[in-house]
Amino acid sequence: MQPLDRFSGHADLYAQYRIDYPADLYDFVLSFTQNRQSAWDCATGNGQVADTLAEFFGQVEATDISETQLARATQKPNIHYQISPAEQTPFADHTFDLITVAQAIHWFDVNAFHQEVRRVAKPGATLAEWGYGLVQLGPDLDPMMLDFYRNWIGPYWDPQRKYIDDAYATLPFPFADVQRAEFTIRRTWSLDRFLNYLRTWSAVRQYIHENEEDPTIRLREEFVQVWGDQERDMNFPVFLRVGRV
Repeated sequence: MQPLDRFSGHADLYAQYRIDYPADLYDFVLSFTQNRQSAWDCATGNGQVADTLAEFFGQVEATDISETQLARATQKPNIHYQISPAEQTPFADHTFDLITVAQAIHWFDVNAFHQEVRRVAKPGATLAEWGYGLVQLGPDLDPMMLDFYRNWIGPYWDPQRKYIDDAYATLPFPFADVQRAEFTIRRTWSLDRFLNYLRTWSAVRQYIHENEEDPTIRLREEFVQVWGDQERDMNFPVFLRVGRV
């Protein structure tokens, strides 16, 4: 099965406007990882997670199927980037102390990926998979945001988006000592900054491709009456699961 690549076509936007993850998430994941020789960040995108892992691990391998994403990745001496699908990698057996997947497991053949995890992980290694759901803007804008998400661009999401909506609860995770946790990403953005983030959504890109118009332009007309010129606080709910291989 050919892996889906929904992000090469707008890698510049992705690198500029996608969000990163809070320190308490990394603290939680690292609390399960005593040995820190090597880590693999799968579907690394522009290397956001790999960049942080490089502070704690001697060597970080970071893979993605998108060459254009990897071309924009953060460079550090102990990060090695390469093109590879999640389900079949060039790594040797029993290589990694930690394997991470951020906002990407729903694109994979999950069972094949987990089989590959078992092959390349050291005995007792940690696997951490996480994602984040729909942004929370506050009671004045949340109904409008939900309408945009479900109705305006809803038909343009890939079917895999449902796994984000249910916080990966229906995706298998056949590992030991499973722990689940929730975190919050907090940002304060202008309306234009927020709309640029929305333009990184795969459904928005698909809408633009099929209709030759940007739906966020019309959304801006509706939002600006409430948002105004000021920056606004917002929350992104993060869900995470950790297991021992």
